[in-house]
Formats: sequence, structure tokens, C-alpha cells
Amino acid sequence: MSLGGGGGGQQQIQQIAQEIEQIEEQIEAMEEEISGLQDEKQEMDEAMEAIEAIESGDTVQVPLGGDAFLRAEVQDIDEVIVEFGAGYAAEQEQGDAIDILENKQDTLDERIEEIRSDIAELETESEELEQQAQQMQQQQMQQMQQMQQQDDDE
Repeated sequence: MSLGGGGGGQQQIQQIAQEIEQIEEQIEAMEEEISGLQDEKQEMDEAMEAIEAIESGDTVQVPLGGDAFLRAEVQDIDEVIVEFGAGYAAEQEQGDAIDILENKQDTLDERIEEIRSDIAELETESEELEQQAQQMQQQQMQQMQQMQQQDDDE
């Protein structure tokens, strides 16, 4: 009994399965990126709350790295050093520093939405591939049933 190219169909199904797996890996990586961006937004929220709450003369803990901190007295809260990106920072007035952080958050929100849109496209592509694989499997089953019925008729 010959399957007449059924093996090629099986290879196509396996190829589709691999493509679906790659898409799922891409989606997982994108979801991790979103999580990292949301963590970054949370840090900015905390920074903005601190900028608004801290006053000159307050004692704060300054991170030194390696989980080490130093207690320090805030001499002047009117000027805050804010990083713009690419390693550049500048001294800003309190309100301007908050505006910069809010703008950075807006940029992060836009990036998160872009990634979510990309994820939706990948999910649609994955669903289409799954449907294609199911159709191919059904066709193979029908062909096998027809061939088996032909063999039974002979």
C-alpha cells in the first residue's frame, strides 16, 4: 500500500509545528520584555513619589551598589539629577524632573503597546498555522481512509 506523498505532508506538518514553536518563543521573549518595561515604569513611579515627598534636610539611604547603602542628608531637593538616556544626565528642577520621568513613562507605554500589537499579530499567525496543520492532517486522514477503502474493495 503506497501513501502517495503522505510523508511529504507529514514533513509540512512538522515544519508548521516548528514555526508555531518559534512564534511561541518570540511571544514569550516579548512578554518578558514587557515585564521589564513595567518594572522600569514602577521604578520611575517610586522615584517621582520620592522626589515629591523628600524635603531638604531629610535623611535618605543612597545605594552604593552590591546591596550596600549609605545614609545621607538631602541638602537641596530643588535640583534633581535625571538621566536622559545613553548615559547622559542633567540637573533639573523638581517639577521638570518629574515631567521628564513622566515623558519616559509615556515612551515606555508606547513601546509596551507596540510589543502587545506584535504579540497579537504573532498569535494570529500561530492560529492560522495551527488551522493549516489541522486541515493537512484531516486531508491525510481522508486520503488514508480512501486508500484503505480501495484496498478493501479489491
